[in-house]
Amino acid sequence: MTEDDSSTDADDRTLIRSGREFEQEYRLDAAEAGQFLIDLGEQLRSGDELTVTTDEWKLPFGFGEPVELEIDFEGMGDPELEIELELPGRTDERAPDVE
Repeated sequence: MTEDDSSTDADDRTLIRSGREFEQEYRLDAAEAGQFLIDLGEQLRSGDELTVTTDEWKLPFGFGEPVELEIDFEGMGDPELEIELELPGRTDERAPDVE
């Protein structure tokens, strides 16, 4: 297989587009999850677009405001902390100015 035929080449990734449903779950160690969150946080901080990428797919997303962050702690039995982030899609429409 030549380099041009490589299925891991960035140009061969499946592009996830609007109008399509997509869901993927991962089991990672804490360090890998932390690095993912740092990378995501840097994209959130730097603008209104982010891209989530793996060797197999690429998901670009333009997001709007407000961002919803939910923290859910269940301390009974087997303690569990759930952190959920919801990003609304960005629209190009602007609300009219109110005077």
